[in-house]
Amino acid sequence: MYDYIKGTLASKYCSSKGFFATVETCGIGYMLSITSRDYGDLCSLDENIKLYTVLIHKEDKMLLCGFLKKEDRDIFNILTSVSGVGSKMALTLLDEFPSSELIGFVIDGNYNALKRAKGVGQKLAQKIILELKDKLMNYQELEPITVVQSEKFNDSRVFEDAQTVLLSLGYEKNEIKMAMTKVSAIVKSTATAEEILKESLKILSL
Repeated sequence: MYDYIKGTLASKYCSSKGFFATVETCGIGYMLSITSRDYGDLCSLDENIKLYTVLIHKEDKMLLCGFLKKEDRDIFNILTSVSGVGSKMALTLLDEFPSSELIGFVIDGNYNALKRAKGVGQKLAQKIILELKDKLMNYQELEPITVVQSEKFNDSRVFEDAQTVLLSLGYEKNEIKMAMTKVSAIVKSTATAEEILKESLKILSL
């Protein structure tokens, strides 16, 4: 329903229930649940801010979640599509891990790493890995994106894996090609899909 909210930061606070920011725009103050990571990066009060949003509509309440980075919002949406992962758990995972690192765990099948997040046991970690890997890695694309200088890399599949994830997150092919072309010129020949994703997301978030 809402893609993002842009306005001035009216207030920010934390409590036992989480971290929150209120953005005022057109005379309306929108209170958003945010990660502690974003809370630490918020601008000063009364300064302009843009938060990418997700509206959670439950039977007993409505919740608006906000993210400074689009990729964090997109990963949040994918996380909450896993059965057993609600908005609170998804925020906890994004608090514990940067989005690129979280994606890397999924690609590598590293469920043990996910167990570092509060409230994530072995069964849930394995479930998250299995379901997310299916969602992120099975995006069907007829033709892979050709990346300049990709021939210098030991394993060209790392670009294909990174491309698949970025496509599943909703980025356009021209955006991905631009980002990966830039990334291919700066990363080492031994770069992993996680490293390529991390650098690509940095460029795409500018």
